[in-house]
Amino acid sequence: MATIEEVRRVKERHEAELMGKAGVVGCAIGYKHVGGKKTDELSIICYVREKKPEGKLRKQDIIPKNIEGIPIDVVESGEIRAL
Repeated sequence: MATIEEVRRVKERHEAELMGKAGVVGCAIGYKHVGGKKTDELSIICYVREKKPEGKLRKQDIIPKNIEGIPIDVVESGEIRAL
């Protein structure tokens, strides 16, 4: 299992690429959720306006399941705006 420092380094290396994908509004580090339950596995969290099936996305906009062995959790957040 990766440490928070390992996850942070991977996130920093790939954040610009992830943020460039259609619909991605934010990236963070946190615990992966599976079936609505939090696991003890650290992950990169990609916040998206709306979750869509892979078949509805362009190939370049598909968020990978993991990067460099670090899992990615896709979370629908809607639009994020600064107040």
